[in-house]
Amino acid sequence: MAQDSVDLSCDYQFWMQKLSVWGQASTLETQQDTCLHLAQFQEFLRKMYEALKEMDSNTVFERFPTIDQLLAKACWNPFILAYDESQKILIWCLCCLINKEPQNSRQSKLNSWIQGVLSHILSALRFDKEVALFTQGLGYAPVDYYHGLLKNMVLSLASELRENHLNGFNTQRRMTPERLASLSRVCVPLITLPDVDPLVEALLVCHGHEPQEILQPEFFEAVNEAILLKKISLPMSAVVCLWLRHLPSLEKAMLHLFEKLISSERNCLRRIECFIKDSSLPQAACHPAIFRVVDEMFRCALLETDGAPEIIATIQVFTQCFVEALGKENKQLRFALKTYFPYTSPSLAMVLLQDPQDVPREHWLQTLKLISELLREAAEDQTHGSRRGPLESWFLFIHFGGWAEMVAEQLLRSAAEPPAALLWLLAFYYSPHDGRQQRAQTMMAHTAEITHEIIGFLDQTLYRWDRLGIESPRSGKLARELLKELRTQV
Repeated sequence: MAQDSVDLSCDYQFWMQKLSVWGQASTLETQQDTCLHLAQFQEFLRKMYEALKEMDSNTVFERFPTIDQLLAKACWNPFILAYDESQKILIWCLCCLINKEPQNSRQSKLNSWIQGVLSHILSALRFDKEVALFTQGLGYAPVDYYHGLLKNMVLSLASELRENHLNGFNTQRRMTPERLASLSRVCVPLITLPDVDPLVEALLVCHGHEPQEILQPEFFEAVNEAILLKKISLPMSAVVCLWLRHLPSLEKAMLHLFEKLISSERNCLRRIECFIKDSSLPQAACHPAIFRVVDEMFRCALLETDGAPEIIATIQVFTQCFVEALGKENKQLRFALKTYFPYTSPSLAMVLLQDPQDVPREHWLQTLKLISELLREAAEDQTHGSRRGPLESWFLFIHFGGWAEMVAEQLLRSAAEPPAALLWLLAFYYSPHDGRQQRAQTMMAHTAEITHEIIGFLDQTLYRWDRLGIESPRSGKLARELLKELRTQV
């Protein structure tokens, strides 16, 4: 390993001198010498890339202080660019120098310089001089020509990819998997260029017919990073394709949302809603596969935090945004409710998905009794192999916080003896771990004990509202007044 490092350093000095002599291969002598060494230089580039990909940008410049000069000289030599895989390997080497998160102006300038060099590589032609004379004769400056060429090339490739997607099993007209993989790799350093957006979108939407993913993981990671940092804006269809094809990107998007919520000093309900909508996750979750992954990550966060009120509030806000997006996408559901909530009866899911505000006041009690009946049936299901149970049912119920508020309000407004169905919902929401017998004891308890239970529930709810800056417009004032009154009775 040490000997390889010494050999690479010696080779580096040799090729640096060669490139300085060659320049842009403008004389016959330099052209002949360049052609004689093209294969050897490509092999050197390959070894250089193998070394660079194991280092970060700072380490690269510590070991090879003039690496940017070496690569620049190679990129402006048309013979090197035209030879075999040299152009591709140069792109790989340049990508190793990019700082994903620039810490200072020098690193930012380096990133901009690399993007400029990559644009030059992609727009370079073998007959560059002749083309330059032609474009100048038409009144175009070289910089305008290269920009236009890059834009047209991107549009052409995007069009070819769309045709490739439509051709299906017509293998004669399909783009080869190797070419698709190569395109995705080339796009990595260019993703944040506005002109490249159509190509990025076309690559994400174009599905091959191979059993394994053919696009490079680095491509998915770079696109996802750019989306999360708002450096690019892609249609929702492309974002959905990204998260369906690359699970780590979806998981990172969820973690990014959690980080934003945690780092924010105070999260009121409206702020949580802004963060969630800005993440594009509710819109993407209209696809059941994405919804299931997002929901499972919420479940894990809830278990890890022992049901923290912040997590419950986030789940409830996310569910509201998801239901809103689902309604906007299509009046008729593209997917059955069973695909979103596979362990829930469709009738229960349908009732819970309603907005409580849309239910007429005279039907509140009837609707809550139906929810209680369906939830109780699911929670106490003893069928062998059934995935339904208390915790699964409770996790479903907490998605829809509006119904829990309605239960509290109905109990507080009830002048007569509280309905057993509502007491069961209260006991279940407050103590999902309790067994059937314990919940029955709670429901049959003395009135004073029921009052204590209601006080506990209200205390928890009001604490959550205060902690998150949430005030329920319907129940807040009433709950505070009746909590005060109940405490005087105990």
